[in-house]
Amino acid sequence: MRVVAAAKPLLLLFPSLHRSKSLNFNSSPINYSSPSKTLRFPKTLTLPSLSPRRALAMAASSPPEIQVREKIELTDTEKKIFDRLLGTLRHFGLQNHLRVAGGWVRDKLLGKDCYDIDIALDNMLGSDFVEKVREYLLSVGEEAQGIAVIPSNPDQSKHLETARMRLCDVWIDFVNLRCEEYSENSRIPSVQKYGTAEEDAYRRDLTINSLFYNINTNSVEDYTKKGIADLKCGKIVTPLPPKATFMDDPLRVLRAIRFGARFGFTLDEELKEAASSDDVKSALADKISRERIGTEIDLMISGKHPVQAMTYICDLSLFRVVFNIPSKFEVEPEIPEGCDRHSIAYLDTTWNLIQLVGCSTFSDEQRRLSLYAALFLPVRKTTYKDRKSKMIPYINFIFRDSLKRKVSDAETVIDIHNALEKFLSLIPFLVSNEEIQLSEVEWAGEFVDIPLSSQLRVLTGFLLREIKDFWRVALLMSTLLYKVDSVEDLLNKNYQLDNKRDIYKAAENAIIELGLEKVWDAKPLVNGKDIMNVLQLKSGGPQVREWQQKLLAWQLARPSATAEECLEWMRETHSKRVKTE
Repeated sequence: MRVVAAAKPLLLLFPSLHRSKSLNFNSSPINYSSPSKTLRFPKTLTLPSLSPRRALAMAASSPPEIQVREKIELTDTEKKIFDRLLGTLRHFGLQNHLRVAGGWVRDKLLGKDCYDIDIALDNMLGSDFVEKVREYLLSVGEEAQGIAVIPSNPDQSKHLETARMRLCDVWIDFVNLRCEEYSENSRIPSVQKYGTAEEDAYRRDLTINSLFYNINTNSVEDYTKKGIADLKCGKIVTPLPPKATFMDDPLRVLRAIRFGARFGFTLDEELKEAASSDDVKSALADKISRERIGTEIDLMISGKHPVQAMTYICDLSLFRVVFNIPSKFEVEPEIPEGCDRHSIAYLDTTWNLIQLVGCSTFSDEQRRLSLYAALFLPVRKTTYKDRKSKMIPYINFIFRDSLKRKVSDAETVIDIHNALEKFLSLIPFLVSNEEIQLSEVEWAGEFVDIPLSSQLRVLTGFLLREIKDFWRVALLMSTLLYKVDSVEDLLNKNYQLDNKRDIYKAAENAIIELGLEKVWDAKPLVNGKDIMNVLQLKSGGPQVREWQQKLLAWQLARPSATAEECLEWMRETHSKRVKTE
């Protein structure tokens, strides 16, 4: 591999960037058809007895050996894309160098597929180059597709104009190499200008993301002289001193955590010290929009190693910065002591239980929100007063204000928490097939004429109609808390995960055998108009709603009954009630 080192002048400015030993790489150019080495990645095992902190400590003491390819092997599609870009240079006699930047280079060296191609241009705006690509394609009888220019928007942390187009059915972004300087209290650069590839590399968040693939020369360029070495060692390191890097752009703290968790890499000790400093925490809270923080957290939760990511956030004392509690509350929410540790314990156990039950049991969205529900279990009963003195669940604030996520996310997590409390009272009967009495369940409504043998089906049916597709998530969460005396049991691993899996499966099978899996799709046998006719009412109201619940309970208790039978029961019951009154 041909690796282009950084020029001396920049290294003289930052002497600490020098390594004590030089790095030697194969200097031969990369050939499209050259074979690459077979990758052997270490497997990630989920062991219930191994806490996330212990796992991270073990990883730090013995950094992973990462197999990095000596050559980048291009797919046929990538060859076609790059050929058209080089054809544009030749057609117009341009001397520009075209470089693929960042994640694509990293992933290709790790042997992973990547469809996120960002082209960095020297001395030219992306929009100007895209226009020339369009003209070149027309000259060879091809049509350009999907050309768009996304203007810079500093308020949304987008500092450079980006041009986009589709080549060979792949979206390609084009942007100029950058050199930025930041003001003290803002993420928005105070100075922006065309930069060199070297300057651009040093302003990137991490060394593993600072690599370029030069399309002109078919070579990987490592201007920091650290990118490939850190990739091989599995280390998360910043190109420049970490505190300066984070103070320039505090969002890089969360990106470092996300990439560390994603690849199972070790965070550099100096990086961790900088990330947990008061200055960086204050900058993260003050300079970064909550939307950007929420996006990073969502990517961590949706990733393959959410427990590791949240454990890093906890260990670096960033938990309360990320899930912030502002001072605007008249009465601050009472956050339980050790909330961050407890959140990680719930998340860890939930993640392990999902693996044991089977990931295919849940959709990606169900898994994502189940992990949020686990993370926020310690504050599920915490509320605060809004400006109208109304008590609002604190979880609502976290999603809406701290993370700027969808309102529906907060609503679903709150629904999961409410449903899991109800499932806790049903689990003993679901797993034992014992008959349940309505009087034994606090949340059971007043139902009429429900046989004892049908009461479990009625209660479970009402619960599933509330939570719908997320009933398995709520059941899983309730299994997590079932017969656990305190969160300390989870922290100390005083439980058997296999036993919880068995309880979940037994309860799930019981619900399926009761014929309730899609009970929320079942239409009521009697509609509101029929109810008003029996009650001789001209309009709906509380009476109609009351009878709708009674009739639904009757229907759940008798799944094979007809609408006529249901109406007949209603007439008889209503008649008795009228005579009694």
